[in-house]
Amino acid sequence: MYHGACLCGEVRVEVSGPISSIIHCHCSLCRKSSGTAFATNGFVQTEDFTVVKGADKLSQFAFKPGRLRHFCRNCGSPVYSSNATDPARVRLRLGILNSDISERPVSHNFYSSKANWEDLDCALPRYDGFEPERNVAK
Repeated sequence: MYHGACLCGEVRVEVSGPISSIIHCHCSLCRKSSGTAFATNGFVQTEDFTVVKGADKLSQFAFKPGRLRHFCRNCGSPVYSSNATDPARVRLRLGILNSDISERPVSHNFYSSKANWEDLDCALPRYDGFEPERNVAK
């Protein structure tokens, strides 16, 4: 069982089955809706996906007929997408999950559309917190 929540915690979800076809999507639509270099998405069977809190806090945006993006109307966190032509599955934004998952991404998609500043193979330093140079008010 996986548990997740939006940024403000008003929307909470549970996933009781596996997450399949996990990809990092670099298309312009995913970049714009996430505000990041790419979005990590995975499919979940609709019967294994439950909004356990805050279904009334979800808003929808139809970016194409029959294709809805569901997000928290309070904090704006993208939660999942649904597609009328594939009602048996939802596409979950994995950043919403609080639980560690056992499944792993299988690919980077729409790589030719990636942000020109994103270098997936770069050797940037990695920190467990803010970068040491950041001036953080205490």
